[in-house]
Amino acid sequence: MAQARTTDPRTTDRSPAELRAALAGAHLPTLLMAMATLSGDRAGWLRPEWRPAAPRGAGEDDTGGLPAETQREIRAAAEELVTRRWAGGLPPAPPPTPDQLAEMLEISLGPGNSLPAGIGPLLAEELGVASRDVEFPDVPADLRVLVVGAGFAGLCAGIKLRKAGVAFTIVDKNPDVGGTWLENTYPGCGVDTPSHLYSFSFAQRADWSRYFARRDELHRYLNDLADEYRLRPHIRGGLEVESMAWRAGERRWSVRLRAGDGRRETLTAHIVITATGYLNRPKYPDIAGLDSFAGPCMHTARWDPAVDVRGRRVAVIGTGASAMQLVPAIAGVAERVTVFQRSPQWGLPNPNQPRAVDEATRYLMREVPHYLGWYRLRLVWNFGDRLFPALQVDPEWPHPGRSVNAVNDRHRAFLAKYIARELGDRADELLPVCLPDYPPYGKRPLLDAGWFRTVRRDDVEVVTDPVAKVTPGGVVTEPGREIPADVLVLATGFQNLNLLAPIEVRGRSGRTLRETWGEDDARAYLGMTVPDFPNFFMLLGPNTIAGHGGSAALGIEMELGYVMKLLARMLAEGIDVVECRPEVHDRYTRRLDAALERTIWAHPGMTTYYRNGAGRVVTTMPWTNVEFRELTQEPDLADFHAELGLELPGGRRTGRPPQAGFAGGAAG
Repeated sequence: MAQARTTDPRTTDRSPAELRAALAGAHLPTLLMAMATLSGDRAGWLRPEWRPAAPRGAGEDDTGGLPAETQREIRAAAEELVTRRWAGGLPPAPPPTPDQLAEMLEISLGPGNSLPAGIGPLLAEELGVASRDVEFPDVPADLRVLVVGAGFAGLCAGIKLRKAGVAFTIVDKNPDVGGTWLENTYPGCGVDTPSHLYSFSFAQRADWSRYFARRDELHRYLNDLADEYRLRPHIRGGLEVESMAWRAGERRWSVRLRAGDGRRETLTAHIVITATGYLNRPKYPDIAGLDSFAGPCMHTARWDPAVDVRGRRVAVIGTGASAMQLVPAIAGVAERVTVFQRSPQWGLPNPNQPRAVDEATRYLMREVPHYLGWYRLRLVWNFGDRLFPALQVDPEWPHPGRSVNAVNDRHRAFLAKYIARELGDRADELLPVCLPDYPPYGKRPLLDAGWFRTVRRDDVEVVTDPVAKVTPGGVVTEPGREIPADVLVLATGFQNLNLLAPIEVRGRSGRTLRETWGEDDARAYLGMTVPDFPNFFMLLGPNTIAGHGGSAALGIEMELGYVMKLLARMLAEGIDVVECRPEVHDRYTRRLDAALERTIWAHPGMTTYYRNGAGRVVTTMPWTNVEFRELTQEPDLADFHAELGLELPGGRRTGRPPQAGFAGGAAG
C-alpha cells in the first residue's frame, strides 16, 4: 500500500536501538492501528486485551490506558514487525477497506466512541489508501485555467491541475506564496488546528516541530509545496485582480490585473478558480480619531516588524483569534497591555498547544509505516465531526440562553471550570469579564494559547467599556476614561462577509457578483458556483467553512475534487461551458438555510462574523465533513446548463456560436 507522500527527506539511519527508544514513548492507540495496517493482521493486533481505553480529559494518553506489561508486549511486537519490514522480510499487506478503517478508528478511540455511517471513504482518502486524484482524458493544448490566490487553496489547485496536464496560471497580489501565512507575522501567530491535520493528505509532513505550528513553519510548508510540485513557473506574484468579465462570444473570461507599479494587463482563461479565502482583507474599525494616534498603529494582519513593543504601553482592540495569540506573546515584554473587549471568547484547552514535537515522535512518523497517517486520522475525527452534535439546536432544550442542547451544556460546564482554574486566585474578580454568556462554539472556537493566565497578570488589563474614540495619546472609553498607549494594535479580524472584494466579477448578463449578492450575502451552489457566472468556481466560498472544527485543507481537497471531476467530464464529453442552473442553486440554498437555522450559529443571543447584517449565516456550512464529501463526491451535469464545443481538424475544439444557446444536461 502506498504511503501518503511527505515533504520531508527520508532518513537512512534505521538503527534498532533508535527504533526501540522511540517506540518506548509511542502513542499506543496510534501504534496499534499502524501495525495492524502494516501487517494486515487486524485480528492479532486488535485483540481484545490490547484494545485501548478511552482517554480522559483533553490530552492524549500515550499508554492507551493499558497495563504496563501489555504496553511492553505491544512495543516489543512493533519493534519486531518494523525491523522485518526494514529488512524486506514482510510482504505488502492489502489496505484496509473503508469499513475496516472505520472499525479500526473506533477501536483506537476507545469504548464509547461511535463513528457515523459513511465515514469510511473519507478516512480512506485521508489515510492515502484511496486517491482523490481524477483521471483526465486528453487535454486540449489551448485550454487555460486561471487561479486567483497562492495560499493553501491556490497551491492545491495548481498541484492538481499540473498533475492532470491542464495549463494554468496562478496570480496573487503578494510577491510570494503563502496567502494569510505570508501576510500575518504578529508575535505568537500560529494555527489553532493541529499541524499534522493542517496539511494536505497527499503532502503530509513528518517533521513538524510543534503540535500547533507557528507562522514561519506554516509559511515554509507552503513554500516547500510550491517547490516540490514545481509550481513556481506557473505563479505570477505582485498582480492584483481588478476585474473579470465573461465574454460569451469567445467563451472566455477576460481578467484585468494591476501590478504594484500601476501597470495593467489582461489575461484570458476558459475557466477561473478563485482561491482568495476568508482571511484576506483586514477589517478596520470605524472609530473616531483613529487616524490621529501619534504612535505606531497597525492591524495584526499588517504587523510592522520594525515596531518594538519592549517597555511600551500597548493597547489592543479586539479579542478574537489573533488577540488570543498576540497578547500572551507580548505580555511581560511590553510595559503594559490593555485589551479592549467587546465580548469574551470561549477558549478551548489542549495540552499539546504549547508543546514541541520531540525527536522520538518525529522519528516514528518518518520511519514507522502508517504511524503518521494513523496519528492524523485520529485528528480528522477528534478535531472534526466529533463536535458536530454539540452544535445542533435542540428545540426542546429548556436553557437556550446558556447552551443549545445537553451535550453543549456539559461542554459549557467543563469550559467554565477550566477558565476559573486558569484565572486562579483572581477568578472571582475576572470571571465576569472572561466568562461568555452565550453557548460554547456559538462563535469560532478558539484554542487557548495562555490567554486566561495572561489576563490575570498585574500588567494586563481587559477593558469591557465600549471604545468612544482614539486620541493622539491613547484610547477613550464611552464612560470617559482615557487609557494612555504608545502602540495601538487593531485585532479586529477580516472582511469575511465581503467575499472576493474588491474584485469586480461580471457574469453573462453583465451583472456583477456584488450586485447579485449584495454587500454581505454571498451564496453559491455547494459554495462553489453561481448561476450567470459560467466556468467560474470558488474554493473556500460561501458556507464551506466547517465551523464545528477540522482542517481547511480537507475542505479544499473535497472542493477541488468536485471541480476537477467536473472539468474532466467536460473534456470527455466535449463541453466548453458549464453554468449552474438557477433552480438547482436556489433549491440548494433553501436546504442550506434550513439546516443552518438548526445550528448554534443562528443562535440569537450573540454577534458573530459568521452572520451578515440580516442574521443569515454566510460563512459556515451546516454539514459534517462526511456529508459535505457526499455532496461533492460526484458532479451531476444535470445541475448545469452546458454548451458543447465543435470538433475541428487536428483535435482542436472551438465553441458554437453564441446564438446556439444552452443545451441541458450531459447530452446537450
